Amino acid sequence: MDYSEVTKQIEEQYLSPYAKKSADTAGRRFPMEKCLIRTEFQRDRDRILHCKAFRRLKHKTQVFLAPEGDHYRTRLTHTLEVSQIARTIARALRLNEDLTEAIALSHDLGHTPYGHAGEKALNYFTPFKHNEQSLRVVDVLEYDGRGMNLTYEVRDGILNHTSKGNPSTLEGKVVSWSDRIAYINHDIDDAVRGNIISENDIPSRFHEIFGDTHGKRINSMITDVIDYSYGKNFVSPSPDFEKEIALLREFMFEHIYYSSAAKSEEGKAIDMIKFLYEYYYKNIDLVPEEIAKLDSTREQKVCDYIAMMSDNYAVMIFKDITIPKNWKLL
Repeated sequence: MDYSEVTKQIEEQYLSPYAKKSADTAGRRFPMEKCLIRTEFQRDRDRILHCKAFRRLKHKTQVFLAPEGDHYRTRLTHTLEVSQIARTIARALRLNEDLTEAIALSHDLGHTPYGHAGEKALNYFTPFKHNEQSLRVVDVLEYDGRGMNLTYEVRDGILNHTSKGNPSTLEGKVVSWSDRIAYINHDIDDAVRGNIISENDIPSRFHEIFGDTHGKRINSMITDVIDYSYGKNFVSPSPDFEKEIALLREFMFEHIYYSSAAKSEEGKAIDMIKFLYEYYYKNIDLVPEEIAKLDSTREQKVCDYIAMMSDNYAVMIFKDITIPKNWKLL
């Protein structure tokens, strides 16, 4: 029995007319034999979940570098929170949850070690954007240089998940807003946990608008997006909420992202990533074979190698290059 066709029939009956249905995908760059159980978007989700780049996210910085404690977010837990928020919104709006989940799980696969600090370091040498690198991961780098051959809609959502992007599907727009809702709220939660700010430091206007706890803030933002977008051919918070979310984000940049004690080590991370770039650019023969064999520039190969590193691996390689090793006479 072709169970994937049953799913497509359910989508046709249940999903919004504005949803991207599995039967309407623009397809893949390279044809694949049909799966009788999963739709194409479900197959993409599974491929992403099982890829090496996804597993490496557990050892990549979200915002705070090397915090001491088990409860701070990593790039992986951020991704999971984005996925859950996005699925909640997609389900309420009757959009395609499978497509939404696939985009959410893959949107940050190209992030460098130490988060935006690593991205900043690479930009000293060559233009680097994590959304473009995430697309490169699924198109080229995974599966030993063959790429994952994902559908057009997932690839479009990955590339356009940033605030400057314009996804072609409503599911992509859901992920874009879910990303912002997730990081704004969990970065506040981590900052309070780390005594960077207290709940009382957050201006009272935001407590009045969004709520005075982590759960209330997330719920109010998700509810507003659903209420304002339901039955419409767009996904967005209401104009008032969108304005206040932007102002809350500005508060966070001023008090958390730029000037907090938790960012005091960021300069060291930047210097380390810059050192690694210069080292591998001069010693391109030391780049792994699966990257060295690709038809790309030297700059791109070095960026590919560094961007795929976890925080721990980058430190290990840096120490291996710079610290003398013990030796003894035989």
